[in-house]
Amino acid sequence: MLVKGKSALVTGGARGIGKEIVETLLKNGANVYFIDLNPSEYMADYEVLAKEAGVKVVFKQANVASEEDITNVVEEIIKEAGELDILVNNAGITRDGLLFRMSGKDWHDVININLSSAFYITRIVARHMAKLRRGSIVNMSSIVGAHGNAGQVNYSASKAGLIGLTKSVAQEIASRGVRCNAIAPGFIKTAMTDKLTDDQKDGLLKQVPMGRLGLPSEIADLLLFLTSDMSQYITGQVIEINGGMAM
Repeated sequence: MLVKGKSALVTGGARGIGKEIVETLLKNGANVYFIDLNPSEYMADYEVLAKEAGVKVVFKQANVASEEDITNVVEEIIKEAGELDILVNNAGITRDGLLFRMSGKDWHDVININLSSAFYITRIVARHMAKLRRGSIVNMSSIVGAHGNAGQVNYSASKAGLIGLTKSVAQEIASRGVRCNAIAPGFIKTAMTDKLTDDQKDGLLKQVPMGRLGLPSEIADLLLFLTSDMSQYITGQVIEINGGMAM
């Protein structure tokens, strides 16, 4: 149990990669508070894992893009948890489209949920962790945040922004014993990729030297390392996990 006795806050923890993160942290001994716009269909599974590990899992409903809403919920979580050791900014959406056709709303929705939310939450949690003189913050970026992708100018910009946020926050709080890193996944097998046609999947796999999609569990394992005491001298890093797609 690599994070036994720690308390974690995870945004976007209801499904997808967020689900795997919540489950991995629970299995490894962390109390997990997760935020999402809607309840998770996997809540019963989370509670079973929490009971087996002797920890707790708590769901908080909030719109992460609303500064007022998320501020109130995060402060409530810190009060309930007493001490918060781990923050995972994982909430994210896509609104894909070519630059020429992208609406202002699609731009702002993605930036607000993917990037602004991380700023709002990190501002609160980093102050709390600085007082404790410990803690690990992990921001979920993307390969397209590091390398760009046609048809995703909003998503790419939001994920690139998370990289800049990560590096700047890391510099500001390192002296207080708090670390901040980012994970940049490539193509991961999720409900989103499951909807692709066989031709689309073949096209993706041709770009990946390892010849397969990544698994959500592989992202969660990397996150577990970054939030455990095994990575105490790692901060300000962006770790790409993409099967060799970008080297």
